[in-house]
Amino acid sequence: MGNSGGALITTDGKLVGVNSAIASPTGYYSGYSYAIPVNIVKKVVDDLIKFGTVQRGFLGVQFVDASNYTEDEKKKIGIPTNAEGIYAQEVPTDGGAYGGGIRKGDVLKKINDVTVETGAEMQEQISRFKPGDKVNVTYVRNGKENVTTVTLKNKSGNFDVVKADGALDALGGEFVTLDSKKAKEYGIAGGVIVKKINPNGGALNDQTRMKDGFVILKVNDVDVKMWMI
Repeated sequence: MGNSGGALITTDGKLVGVNSAIASPTGYYSGYSYAIPVNIVKKVVDDLIKFGTVQRGFLGVQFVDASNYTEDEKKKIGIPTNAEGIYAQEVPTDGGAYGGGIRKGDVLKKINDVTVETGAEMQEQISRFKPGDKVNVTYVRNGKENVTTVTLKNKSGNFDVVKADGALDALGGEFVTLDSKKAKEYGIAGGVIVKKINPNGGALNDQTRMKDGFVILKVNDVDVKMWMI
C-alpha cells in the first residue's frame, strides 16, 4: 500500500479513505501521508456513475484564514486587525452565500452544525455537496451569531448539475488522434491528444494535472493509438 494511492483501512479492514499523497522530508516512502476521506470518495464515485463527472458545489465566498496573519499582515490585505477564523473577504452578489444573507466581514463558524476553524475544514464540508444542495451556515457578525441556509451553485453561477455530453465525455475532454508524422517525430507509435479539457469538471480536470496538448499513450497499461467514439 503506497501513499500515492490505495486504500487506507483500519486494523479490522474498514475503509476510511484513499491515500493520495505524501509529504516526505527525504523524498522516500517515510513521511506524512494524506488521504481523501471515504465519504468524499463515495460522493465522487456516485457522481461519476450518475452524471459522468464530479459535481462541485460552491458556497460563493472569497475568504482568508485570518488567524494565520499578524496585525501588520491583516492591514496589508485590508481586513480588521481583530479578525479571527474564516473571514469573508469578498461575497460576490451572484453567489449562493450572498443570496443567503452572508456579507463581507462575516466570520464563518459552522457548516451544518459542524465547527470549521480553517478554510480547509470548511472546503472539506462543502465538497460533500453538489449544486442545488442546501447547507446551513453559522456565522458571526458584529459579535452576534447567526444561522442561514445557503443553496450551493456550480462554477457557472447557477444551480444546474453538470453532465458529461458529446465530445466532453466522462473523462471531461475533447480528444483527437495524434498525427502519424508527429508520432514519428516524438519517437512513439501513436497516441491521443488532449485537445481541450472541460473546465466545468470531468476526470481529467478533477483528478489529474493534465493540460491541453498532453498526449495519452496508455490506459490501464494498454497502448492507445487512436481516438474513437
